[in-house]
Amino acid sequence: MTNKNKTVLYLGFTNNLKDRLYYHSHPEANSKHFSHKYNCKYLIYFEHYQDVEIAINREKQIKKWNRKKKEFLISTKNPDWNFLNDEL
Repeated sequence: MTNKNKTVLYLGFTNNLKDRLYYHSHPEANSKHFSHKYNCKYLIYFEHYQDVEIAINREKQIKKWNRKKKEFLISTKNPDWNFLNDEL
């Protein structure tokens, strides 16, 4: 996920992407979560896994990457970095 200007990248794991998007788009007024603080509510990339352990390991792997590598990954599936929220 990212903010409107695409300057921040937020990575997370969920078992319900639609609910998670709603949560990020409608945070509590006093929320101190990273995604709220940096206004990360726009989905630009996601991967789907059936196995929770594989998904969590993939999340951990990507979180260790530098921004340039994450940008390349996003661009392979979403070259224009379009917001995907409404496509789910």
